[in-house]
Amino acid sequence: MAKISINIATGSLQQEEIIVGIDLGTTNSLVAIIHPETKQAVALKEHDSSSLVPSVVHFGASGEVTVGEAARQFLVTEPENTIFSAKRLMGRSYADVQANQAFFSYSIIDDDSDTLVKVKAGDRFYSPVELSAYILKELKHRAEHIVKTAVNKAVITVPAYFNDAQRQATRDAGKLAGLDVLRIVNEPTAASLAYGIGLDKNDHKTIAVYDLGGGTFDISILRINSGIVDVCATNGDTYLGGDDFDRAIVRHWMEEHGIAEASLKTDRELSQRLRLQAEAAKRILSTDDVFAAVSGGYALCLSRVQFDALVRPLVQRTIDCCGRALADAGVDKAEIDSVVMVGGSTRVPLVNEMVSAFFGRPLNNSLNPDEVVALGAAIQADILAGNNKDFLLLDITPLSLGVETMGGLMDVLIPRNSRIPTKAGRQYTTQKDGQSGMVIGVFQGERDMVKDNRRLASFTLTGIPAMPAGLPKVDISFLINADGILSVTARELRSGVEQSIEVKPQYGLTDAEVEQMLQDSITHAKEDIATRALVEVRTEGEQLLQTTEQFILKNGSLLTAAEINDTAAAMQALQLALTMTDKDLIHRKIEALNECSRPYAERVMDTAISMAMKGSKV
Repeated sequence: MAKISINIATGSLQQEEIIVGIDLGTTNSLVAIIHPETKQAVALKEHDSSSLVPSVVHFGASGEVTVGEAARQFLVTEPENTIFSAKRLMGRSYADVQANQAFFSYSIIDDDSDTLVKVKAGDRFYSPVELSAYILKELKHRAEHIVKTAVNKAVITVPAYFNDAQRQATRDAGKLAGLDVLRIVNEPTAASLAYGIGLDKNDHKTIAVYDLGGGTFDISILRINSGIVDVCATNGDTYLGGDDFDRAIVRHWMEEHGIAEASLKTDRELSQRLRLQAEAAKRILSTDDVFAAVSGGYALCLSRVQFDALVRPLVQRTIDCCGRALADAGVDKAEIDSVVMVGGSTRVPLVNEMVSAFFGRPLNNSLNPDEVVALGAAIQADILAGNNKDFLLLDITPLSLGVETMGGLMDVLIPRNSRIPTKAGRQYTTQKDGQSGMVIGVFQGERDMVKDNRRLASFTLTGIPAMPAGLPKVDISFLINADGILSVTARELRSGVEQSIEVKPQYGLTDAEVEQMLQDSITHAKEDIATRALVEVRTEGEQLLQTTEQFILKNGSLLTAAEINDTAAAMQALQLALTMTDKDLIHRKIEALNECSRPYAERVMDTAISMAMKGSKV
């Protein structure tokens, strides 16, 4: 049965369902559609308001959630309960972000370096997926209010350098927001589509897309031939953007006024005041020569010359990425026909100066850099809907994918910059006589040793017939679909034993869980999220209890009686919490046990190192 959409504002029939394009940004997010009359991509906004929705989420004392501009007012008054730059936490562990924890005015929980980072607001704990879902839900409601029609399908963009874990987390966030995410598209690719509007189909151009946003940077080399957008190479940094410009300014002021970093961790209001003033300084210095303000009792001044000196090393990092992207694509700078500038941070004059100097040509920044990605996402949505047949999109995988072999080596099956969808395979064998199973570790990265790359997943192929080592032949094949999500199949060729597994990133949700959450998004969304979070935190708590118990059994002689008693009490409290259904209570008890054990764990480690250096064993 065909679905017919009705515009409830006018009562008129719509020929096709609206599919929106969403730019889920670090600093701001927005939604765009193809205008039904002009057939041009437009960013949605109400009346004279901005199309940008600040990517800020505030949690009130009574449980109310505020998103966007209304949430920004709480950045200073309630910094500990107001979450910004959540995109920087997507698919990341605490180990990934701990070096920059002082930048965040809210609590990022340090409980296990291998688990997804959590954010604490009040007495509750949230994952980056949940936080991003709140922003996407606000964009969904905004679009529905403006177009007066239900919006259930979307194309969402991500930085080209996002890894599988971050892409899956973004997809999960869309599902939790009640959106059917038709495609995850690289931001530079979306930008190329936006700038492709009106291109002569006979044109043959090579384009560089320089995308510097609030938290991420990407450079992509694109070839446009007769309407085909071909991504030749990408490079970038998922942790470099306008936020880092702000941080450089804040550190300058901290040095100038003798403000210790430790004080920012305790005085979060001051931390936010400095960050917001730094953001204001960055914007003003894009047009003026001097910034001056008084905030938190400090006179904050900065000149354009000082600002340029502070951010030049950061901009140089983007230029280095540009050079690597050109080398990967096998393209000389002279072959670049146009340099497209994307992202709000490209408004910084020094960025334009250095990029123009590097490529040796003027820049193309005719479209609004804040909107260009969302416009391209709307065009991609139109292509998926079958309404725009002028463009064909070829995308690439941003990082190499492979498996772990003997000695911890990384064996690459799909090299970076391979076009997707794509597949590849290779044969492996057993290491021991009679080995009936093979553990297959899947990794992503460019280093030779897997310990230096990111583990995506691991699984065991079982049922291999007992044979001498080296006889079994196990064929492992990788398949990357159009969203850049990886699945793996392993088959023992001699016996025919086969196992196909969807390799979800360790931070993602399973298809069944995601689909169930989507199905129940209207009536049971909160319960579904709470159930999953409870299962995860119980598992985490049980693992911590086991680890702590083993540590005490091994090193009990090095602990004081008080430390052992305090730890036993903390373990008992956690064990009791695990029998309950309050995930936030379990989180608090995990925190308490970690705080209790951290001092003596560090002391024991220091002792072990000291004894080892003396040639003794502990």
